[in-house]
Amino acid sequence: MKIEKFVLGSLGTNCYLIENEETKELVVVDPATCPEYLISHVKSNGYNPKAILLTHGHFDHVMGIEGWVKEFGIPVYLHEEEKEILANPQLNLSAVFGSNYAYEQVKCLKDGDMLDVAGFHFKVIHTPGHTAGGCCYYEEAEEVLISGDTLFRLSVGRSDFPTGNGAVLAKSIREKLFCLPDDVMVYPGHNDLTCIGDERGRNPFV
Repeated sequence: MKIEKFVLGSLGTNCYLIENEETKELVVVDPATCPEYLISHVKSNGYNPKAILLTHGHFDHVMGIEGWVKEFGIPVYLHEEEKEILANPQLNLSAVFGSNYAYEQVKCLKDGDMLDVAGFHFKVIHTPGHTAGGCCYYEEAEEVLISGDTLFRLSVGRSDFPTGNGAVLAKSIREKLFCLPDDVMVYPGHNDLTCIGDERGRNPFV
């Protein structure tokens, strides 16, 4: 597994390309935008995108969906409780920024689902709190957790947006993420990488 991070969009969102170096298949995570240079990067390296994984539906993580789908015809996955947020400009906050973005053609996931894509096996971990349907993707064999805006390096996601709840967020992290092994690398929706062991021992917000 090779993971490339690209910081995209007005809020500096981490978009990840998770690449299978043997098959050249890849997964796109949280496409904030769809810049031409990134499409060219994928094509010039011979990668074959297989899916888009969304950690949640906020505008700064999703507004590149249509570009990627148009270019590669790939499915979009997110947790079932997030479908309404993605489809509602008020809930996904795009209306606040004047774009009124909405997207509905998604495949819905449930807590505990195993998503096999690009040769990887992602476990869906529902982690409400930042939003009602926020989720993380855990690849156990690779010791990788894609945490979105649930867990950051020494911080956590905001809980004052629609459907957010701070107490629920802290519970999600304690009960569903801090039970993972110390060495699991955490790839958050913003800012720098971290690991579960550091966050369990040092995160002041949980």
